[in-house]
Amino acid sequence: MFTYGLPSGLRRAVAASAVALAGLAGAASASSIITDGNVSLGVDDYGQLNVPGGVADIVGQRTVGVRWIAPSGDQYESTSHGCLCEGWGVLADGVAGSANNNFGAPTGLTLVNFASTATTATSVVNLTGTDLNITHSFELASGTDDLYRVNVTVENTGATDIGAVTYRRAMDWDTSPTPFSEYVTIAGTGTTTLLEEFSDDGFVNTNMVSVPGLNDIGGCGTAADFFACGPSDHGAAFDFALGGIDAGESYSFDIFYGGAANKSSALAALGAVGAELYSFGWSGTDANQDGFNDTTGVRTPTFIFAFAGVGGTIIVPPPSPTNPIPVPAAGWLMVAGFGALAAMRRRRAKS
Repeated sequence: MFTYGLPSGLRRAVAASAVALAGLAGAASASSIITDGNVSLGVDDYGQLNVPGGVADIVGQRTVGVRWIAPSGDQYESTSHGCLCEGWGVLADGVAGSANNNFGAPTGLTLVNFASTATTATSVVNLTGTDLNITHSFELASGTDDLYRVNVTVENTGATDIGAVTYRRAMDWDTSPTPFSEYVTIAGTGTTTLLEEFSDDGFVNTNMVSVPGLNDIGGCGTAADFFACGPSDHGAAFDFALGGIDAGESYSFDIFYGGAANKSSALAALGAVGAELYSFGWSGTDANQDGFNDTTGVRTPTFIFAFAGVGGTIIVPPPSPTNPIPVPAAGWLMVAGFGALAAMRRRRAKS
């Protein structure tokens, strides 16, 4: 779809109009690159990211993981340059499954269904040998053009309770225009009750039997929030202890992926979706995270990886609705109101 260079609202409208045509082909594909014209995701069939076949980003990368598309149409890739390290894993009563293209084919998982349209994708898999199904449903986030929402549902379809379920999600930040050199922030860790462990280890195997813990690979720390750690080649990884899931029950939470022009815009996107926990990744040449290289002025977006529904509190307040009308517009409305009152008085005088 050639929507690049159009205003963001029009790009989203054009992308949405292609859904009906793309839906038929998408249902039969093994993976899909989905986009609203502002953010693109490469969704593989087991719910992991990083799919080949996209257009070249500003440094020539064609594999799509998480991309931000500038108003100019330039694309900025953030996860696929060095390794295809975005993925997830689940551990249920000692049985593990994972999908992460850096470690080969998915293990311990059986594909139930994958379907996609131009802007959405849904993957349903079964943890092999169990009654646990995991659904990843990708759709446009409400309230912002800068994020995709992934609703994750972990469902016990059987007649026997499952005692303990842990979910891991990890990515290696490789942010254009300087992949392999980025700053990383992780925040919200202290108030997210389901968060069992976290680190900047984006290279970790998401199979939790093979690798039961997370390492601190960039000296960022694993006990508290950290901000602008780097520059280095690192990422973000999170383990969530979802607890037991009774027979016939499920647990759902949200993941958000996307990008924004700078830190302020990224925080506004988090506020719009009520994120509880997040990681930012951005170029190691942009120390103040204003969206531009500190020396050359080249654009350097901020990329977003966030969660909600994981036992935390909203970490970024949403935009305030207390003064939605700018003063000049409010002034014109006041003038118009005075005119309306005068007209009412004239009508009453004539009656």
